Amino acid sequence: MAVMRKVVQGPIHVYRKFISPLKPPTCRFYPTCSAYALEAIEVHGALKGSWLAARRIVKCHPFHPGGIDLVPPKSNTAKKQHEEDEIT
Repeated sequence: MAVMRKVVQGPIHVYRKFISPLKPPTCRFYPTCSAYALEAIEVHGALKGSWLAARRIVKCHPFHPGGIDLVPPKSNTAKKQHEEDEIT
């Protein structure tokens, strides 16, 4: 699935290299939305990472205070449940 991650991250890299430098820095969040999207896709995969990135972009409006908004850590709940099932 690494290929799918790279395909989804491709347009973000294009945005960061060619479009973002043309705009003044106005991001109200840390890390920036594009950095958040790249990290979310890397940590959570293409589908969930894209969902997290979309949720973040929706929050980017003048009425939101912004601030530090880090990518949530990957949940190991499913993995732990699988390990518990194997033990019993």
